[in-house]
Amino acid sequence: MNNMKEKTVYAKTKYVKSSARKARLVLDLVRGKEVMNALDILKFTNKAAAEDVTKVVKSAMSNAVNNESWDKKKLVISEAFIDEAPTFKRGLAVARGRYHQILKRNCHITIGVQQTN
Repeated sequence: MNNMKEKTVYAKTKYVKSSARKARLVLDLVRGKEVMNALDILKFTNKAAAEDVTKVVKSAMSNAVNNESWDKKKLVISEAFIDEAPTFKRGLAVARGRYHQILKRNCHITIGVQQTN
């Protein structure tokens, strides 16, 4: 075995219009899986965040194939995490001169892939 750390290729999307908590439910389904298997899982996941996660997985796969000349059938999702993005603050005027705050939460999705032997 060599002591060199394996290279990871990343893809990231920012300001996705979904809360980090809801998107993490989708990301937990594919963390550690092979990329082709993960795309099949995401295709049949009935969550709105699945579409955004699919785009990032495909982008990471394309980065690995085009920039590093890796075989897409040997790629594994080695890192996958979601961070909170700035929250958009909106509001709604309600009865008796009051105001209800509406928090529109966002997230950043980051996916890293590695090649297996």
